[in-house]
Amino acid sequence: MRHTASLFLRKLWRNRPIAAAIVTGAAALLGFISAHTMPRSPATSTQVLLVMATSLIVGCLAGVILRSRWAMLITPIAYMIAIELGRLPMIGPTVDALRLDEPFGILALILGRGFHGLVGVLPMILGVSWGIAITNYVLSVTPVIKPSRWTIAATAGLLLLSLWIALPASTPPIRGTNGQSLIGSIASLEKVQLGGKTQWIMLRGQSTDKPVLLYLSGGPGQSDLPYSRVLFEDLTRDFVVVSWDQRGTGKSYASLDPTSTLTLEQAIADTIELSQSLRSRFRQQKIYLLGESWGSTLGVLAVQRRPELYYAWIGSGQMVSQRETDRRLYYDILALAAKEKDTALAAKMQAYGEPPYADSPYANAFVMQQYDRLSPPYTPPQSYIERGTAAHLGPWGILGQEYNLVEKVNVLRGLIDLFAVMYPQLQDIDFRQTVKQLQVPVYLLDGAAELKSRRDLALEWFNALKAPRKQLFRFENAGHSVAFEQFEAVSRIVREIVLSETYDK
Repeated sequence: MRHTASLFLRKLWRNRPIAAAIVTGAAALLGFISAHTMPRSPATSTQVLLVMATSLIVGCLAGVILRSRWAMLITPIAYMIAIELGRLPMIGPTVDALRLDEPFGILALILGRGFHGLVGVLPMILGVSWGIAITNYVLSVTPVIKPSRWTIAATAGLLLLSLWIALPASTPPIRGTNGQSLIGSIASLEKVQLGGKTQWIMLRGQSTDKPVLLYLSGGPGQSDLPYSRVLFEDLTRDFVVVSWDQRGTGKSYASLDPTSTLTLEQAIADTIELSQSLRSRFRQQKIYLLGESWGSTLGVLAVQRRPELYYAWIGSGQMVSQRETDRRLYYDILALAAKEKDTALAAKMQAYGEPPYADSPYANAFVMQQYDRLSPPYTPPQSYIERGTAAHLGPWGILGQEYNLVEKVNVLRGLIDLFAVMYPQLQDIDFRQTVKQLQVPVYLLDGAAELKSRRDLALEWFNALKAPRKQLFRFENAGHSVAFEQFEAVSRIVREIVLSETYDK
């Protein structure tokens, strides 16, 4: 058998161009398949492990067929070129043309092409090394398959990485005073089908008999699972708190495509479908809806569409008109630049032009970097500083145990790609014109340190809004994320005021 393989390989090596063509074709075919099945690079643990395994195999074959370290260059190049050609129809910062002039563009490169290179190209290069070692054995150059030390070390590292990728995510149980899991409680991460797409929710509550509160995170593109677990813990005494990774965010990033069906209307429909499902599952007449930032836009639209599903609407960082907010922000930044004689800032904003920005999301990302310069100074409660900015959750919560390794990357990819898809669709929204009345009680959480361009619009809309009941809660030491920054006070308000005024047992 070994002799037959040796003869076959020797015949193949007599024609190096054919061997090189076979290697290039195999790598390109794998890249083509990958581009059409995982156009934004692998987005689940299963997909990543599949890419690693197939890349390793193709690399190994390339090493055998070419018997040259040149295969370490040829195969990855052919692979990545095929991927780039295959994903040409895709849109979004992680697959668009490189923007190395923008920090946001560099981040997109790392999370998109960089991540795919890590899990696809490196195993392929390692496979080439194994293929050469196998070939040497077949040709009796070595009595045993003898890879180099770096190959052995890299293989061990790849195995460890594979095990880490395969580790599942979880959310900790609800515990009683004795430290044991509380009987009758719920603490789970679950897949749900919304709009025909797989999405994820986290459910936490001390009793499944309690009313349901659905939290809609901001962005578009933000995943808040670890933060909502830590900061809404008090609410789990009186509610089943449900946090949702919307389509294209965090744990639900793999359902981003096709982006042609990821519309504002579909997002509203998904919210309503999830609300109906939760109402039925927990045998509740209605549920409560709490939204933060973009979630406040989505929530108001869902409440307007299907008020019979909701006991009340609670808005935090309430958005009213994204376009008007952006326009006011634009001129606020220009005024700041003039005041501080920051000519570079002024030039940058003038280059972008008045919103809506043609260069979104890069322009929006730059504007977000100026928020701290525009916001009034304030000091959130110490409890938030200790819990809400806890180091163990990491930036954007990516270190939270609710995400597996691949989903930690997806948290950041969702922030980038979903924003690029959804934000342009919000430019015609203005609740002052289209939502003058809601048929459910409305509670608004107002941060006095919120950006003026947002807060003024929220107060204007709220003051004119007609609703069965409405109440505004003002917090001097809070900015945009009131529900998080003032989580202790907000938990008391929701339990003692909102629940007592609206819940029909």
